[in-house]
Amino acid sequence: MTSMRTVGVEEELLVVDPAGRPVPLAPEALVIAARRGEGETVGEHDRAERDSSAVGDDGVDADATPEAHLVPELKEQQLELGTRVCKELGEVGAELRHWRSRADAASASVGARVAALATSPVPVEPVPTPGARYQQMLETFGLTAMEQLTCGCHVHVSVEDDEEGVAVLDRIRVWLPVLTALTANSPFWLGQDSGYASFRSQAWGRWPSAGPTGRFGSPSAYHRVIEHLLGTATVVDQGMVYFDARLSATWPTVEVRVADVALQVEDAVLLTGLVRGLVETAARAWRAGEPAPDVRTEVIRVAGWRAGRSGLTGDLVDPVTSRPAPAADVVAALVEHVRPALTDLGDVAFVEQGVAEVLRRGSGVTLQRRVFAETGDLAAVVRAAVTATHGG
Repeated sequence: MTSMRTVGVEEELLVVDPAGRPVPLAPEALVIAARRGEGETVGEHDRAERDSSAVGDDGVDADATPEAHLVPELKEQQLELGTRVCKELGEVGAELRHWRSRADAASASVGARVAALATSPVPVEPVPTPGARYQQMLETFGLTAMEQLTCGCHVHVSVEDDEEGVAVLDRIRVWLPVLTALTANSPFWLGQDSGYASFRSQAWGRWPSAGPTGRFGSPSAYHRVIEHLLGTATVVDQGMVYFDARLSATWPTVEVRVADVALQVEDAVLLTGLVRGLVETAARAWRAGEPAPDVRTEVIRVAGWRAGRSGLTGDLVDPVTSRPAPAADVVAALVEHVRPALTDLGDVAFVEQGVAEVLRRGSGVTLQRRVFAETGDLAAVVRAAVTATHGG
């Protein structure tokens, strides 16, 4: 399984105008992309909502189609890209660059660009994407759904079956906050500095089904939890089970969902390598009969908050001791935890170099705050993010 554990990545991107404002032009851009054979139109997406029995949080069954894609998202100021299934991290990077470029070209055709920003630095009034499911979400969740304009990065890693998948979920949960810190890229909210490195993690946490989970122990226990959540008639459908990590409802993958969309492609690829390393490490521990870490969900929730608040600039909660430790030390502990798997997968050199680079220059939050400190202009932050999104 080590050589065959495949990965796929989904990224959500903001569609912005030259003044840095998110603009509701994603539907028009997707029409252009669809004509080029690279995306869906809103009408096609609405049919996907009605026809799919296992939709994602964006309403489209993206992980039911393991083909690369551009699709709508919850708001008309954003869209989602998805890579094809990949075996090598180099493939992931090439796919992300390709689809970011295609999304940008389609957006440019309607007078906009795409930016890998997890929240909008400038004030914005989100515009809902048409569709029966989205309308139901707005009616059910009110301001939480109306204000939600956030962009994350979701990494899928293949597992053999639900038994292995649940064993993985039970063992990676304590490490997921470290990934939030590594990818933090959302300091601004409603036109001001939130004080958080990842305010997306705060905004996303308003959904009632979002956040860390307890240990499940078995596939049957996992699926009972899903059934009970649906039985409350609170979440709209299975796609709204917004766990930090979950099983795909359609494909044999574990999906890790805690990360901000990364400003730079290299950081998204680093995230993918670490997630695959975590999955492989957890699967090996399970096969060796090692128990899942006995850490309370409440502690993991606090660790996630700490990661979103300070990112890499302060202490994180050490997953082993549940005590504060410098972020660099906790990240180093993560790398050591997955090192044997990374070595066998051929990813260790890339991950070590990527982690060293992020610790040196910071994640997307660092660039955003630096540009704002230099210019005092949030629109300049967006313009810098557009450049960084496409490799500048």
